[in-house]
Amino acid sequence: MAKRIIVDAFGGDNAPDEILKGCRMAADELGVEIILTGREDEIRKAAARLEVNISDFEIVDCPDIVTMDDEATDVARRLKNSSMAVGMRLLREGKGDAFASAGNSGAMVAGATLLVKRIKGVKRVGFAPMLPNMNGFFMLCDSGANVECTPAMLEQFGLMGSVYMKKVMDIENPRVCLLNNGTEEHKGTEVHREAYELLKARKDINFVGNMEGRDIPVDGAEVVVCDGFSGNIFLKTYEGVAMALMDKIKGVMTMNLKNKLAAAVVYKDMKALKKSMDYNEYGGAPILGCAKPVFKVHGSAKAKTLKSAIALCAKYAETNIIEEIAAAVAVQNQEEQE
Repeated sequence: MAKRIIVDAFGGDNAPDEILKGCRMAADELGVEIILTGREDEIRKAAARLEVNISDFEIVDCPDIVTMDDEATDVARRLKNSSMAVGMRLLREGKGDAFASAGNSGAMVAGATLLVKRIKGVKRVGFAPMLPNMNGFFMLCDSGANVECTPAMLEQFGLMGSVYMKKVMDIENPRVCLLNNGTEEHKGTEVHREAYELLKARKDINFVGNMEGRDIPVDGAEVVVCDGFSGNIFLKTYEGVAMALMDKIKGVMTMNLKNKLAAAVVYKDMKALKKSMDYNEYGGAPILGCAKPVFKVHGSAKAKTLKSAIALCAKYAETNIIEEIAAAVAVQNQEEQE
């Protein structure tokens, strides 16, 4: 049975145009069913202007939109009739299998916590984007949802990230590391040292210890655990360096006729390199710890990025990852009480 993906038609910088195009691509290529939330009149006018067929999409009319300037908790209060809030309530009520939005990140976290709710026993939900490295990709959790974290929260991020990478990204035994300012066990704050001991003691994850930022791009681990403050700085720096490096390479390749001729020879290889370093290939970030699949799409998402996000949403919904996370967290909480 095709998965029903609820999509916020008015989330992100390029809504609703790129959202509609991405949903059409996903429906055609992935066989998913689409439910759009948002202002129906504007959705239909945009679809007509773009010549995008939405006749098979269900549209749930919502008068309000969560903007980037709104407070995070507005999604559950003042803007409870927004496209984001309505989409999350539909998910909670079982009217769809997953929810995706490119909207306000803070509101996404608040909505996931207050509207969809957390998995029983999960202390905080976390943003968990996929980022490219030398040999593939890795998950960064948390990348901005929680500025400060307790050791137990970091332990849960490691647990949830490991389950997700196994079930959704097909990595058999994902390595889990703790982002720190050194590899030695005694490095970092008291929180880091306590989190290290908790992660090291777990038998259900492949914990490889502390890891410095410079080792992560060279395939140090598949799950990088950190607090949201450090994670967000790492994420933005990582993206910025990648973009600057690609611009530098482009500058060298177009510097003169000789270099342009050389570039023509390696054009396909350079194009493949650029694609391998593009975080948009992974669409966005699951909000781990939520009781149902909620996916934060990149705010600047174009159609192809949204399609990638919907593909991950569908795979997320097909697995029993929520139940596995709940079971792992239950064991953790039991151990805390003993």
